[in-house]
Amino acid sequence: MAEIKYEIIETFGKVSENAKGWKKELNLISWNDRQPKYDLRDWDSDHKKMGKGITLSKEELLELKEILNKMEL
Repeated sequence: MAEIKYEIIETFGKVSENAKGWKKELNLISWNDRQPKYDLRDWDSDHKKMGKGITLSKEELLELKEILNKMEL
């Protein structure tokens, strides 16, 4: 299996943390030297291991923001 290369460009914040110390974070990440995307996923404490997540372009993130703003929570 090919190694995945990533660089965390900016961390925006922690959404949650589980009992094992893994944190669900929103970050701006460049995957395999590509254009950075917004990324929401679980990370271990030193950002060496990651869980499954979702990546969004700026346009997709703005659309998600609009949807969330319309929701009654």
